[in-house]
Amino acid sequence: MGDYHNGNALLRYNSGDAPFEDRRFSKLIHDNVHGNIHLDRVPFLFLYLNLLFSLRDLKQLGLTYMVYPGAVHSRFEHSLGVYWLASDAVRRLKTYQGLELGIESFDIQTVKLAGLLHDVGHGPFSHMFEREFLPRVRGGIKWSHEDMSLKMIDYIVDEHSIDIDSNKLKKVKEMIVASKEGKSESLKEKQFLYDIVANGRNGIDVDKFDYIERDTRACGLGCNFQLMETMRVIDNEICYRAKEYLTIHKLFSTRADLHRTVYMHPKVKAIELMVVDALIKANEHFQIAAQIDEPAQYWMLDDTIVKRIETSTHQDLEESRNLIRRIRRRDIYQYCNEFAVPKENLEHFKNVTAQDIICSQNSDAHLNEEDVIVTNVKIDLASGKNNPLERISFFQDYDSFEKLRLKDGCISHLLPVCYQDMIVRVYTRKPELVEAVSKAFENFQIKTYGKKTQVHATPEKKKCLKYKEK
Repeated sequence: MGDYHNGNALLRYNSGDAPFEDRRFSKLIHDNVHGNIHLDRVPFLFLYLNLLFSLRDLKQLGLTYMVYPGAVHSRFEHSLGVYWLASDAVRRLKTYQGLELGIESFDIQTVKLAGLLHDVGHGPFSHMFEREFLPRVRGGIKWSHEDMSLKMIDYIVDEHSIDIDSNKLKKVKEMIVASKEGKSESLKEKQFLYDIVANGRNGIDVDKFDYIERDTRACGLGCNFQLMETMRVIDNEICYRAKEYLTIHKLFSTRADLHRTVYMHPKVKAIELMVVDALIKANEHFQIAAQIDEPAQYWMLDDTIVKRIETSTHQDLEESRNLIRRIRRRDIYQYCNEFAVPKENLEHFKNVTAQDIICSQNSDAHLNEEDVIVTNVKIDLASGKNNPLERISFFQDYDSFEKLRLKDGCISHLLPVCYQDMIVRVYTRKPELVEAVSKAFENFQIKTYGKKTQVHATPEKKKCLKYKEK
């Protein structure tokens, strides 16, 4: 095993020169979620290069650990987990339908490598970087971490002269963007393999299996799904046993609960808003946004950027530094209130802006647009306004060979009839303005919907907060 810690020795192994899955050329890693993970030779080569090892410095849940202290797991751990679940999934299919489906060693290696590399293009602070920061500094640019993953994979292969079959690499990259692009017309042979890591057909994939279990455990919550045991391929599509209908619904509803209570927690969002402001003010000094154009620079961009800002003494970073220090003191942007958009208004809803709130302020208030931040939080079951289970194919039992589509009414009358929430939240950068912003927010609701749709009024103790000059 010693050779695995020598980069030159690693590169001497050609990807096709050893027996498939020879344990002499594998590495055993213990994961706190899945237990023992056997890492094959080529994935190990990728993982312990600097570029993938740096995923340790990208927290899976970004700044969520500021509210949930246990949420400190990294993209590195998640990537290992997806690799292992992808391996498990394709092996189950090979065990039960291998001859029928023509699953070969090439297919297994490709799916596993796609699982390992699917998040290598992620930026700092989870999805905040691409959804909040980049749109404000490079508006109009079309950028996603999935597309960046493809560029990073090419860079890794070229930079380290990794000898890997070009067809395998092509399929790995196609599998990574499968959920982003949906079912590709060009992928005809063994299309079911593209459902495993990033499922563009119905959203059930091992990426979700890992992050839902890993994230709930880190945040002190609980969940348990055993869906892979019931998988079966029919007509080139992964289907699930009909009796697992409610379990699959629970998978999607648990994901929605995580978004509501963890990922989009009001205080987590307030801290994210502050970090975004800090990064924008530091962007010119560090050329943060420019690094997405160059993989050789991008792989070094991680969560430690905040520490670099905080410990710098450069005058250009004073405003950014002060924002980071406010977060450390828990002097964060104030969450004022929120409301759920009425169901009858969801169809034609347009995002609420800070300007909308400013235009609704009382005549004696003096709010400026920079005082107010509005976030429009969409929470759904991974299919927008549609029922996610309508996209999933089922089968009756293991001796049946026909795909089924099931309707809610046939299974349970307790399932929802609406599949999306839109929550509008308002924050203020200045605590002494909580009362004025909250009142303007209420005025906006009355003007828009003819009533206040928020659950309760903003607490008086929040309205009495005084801003402390730092």
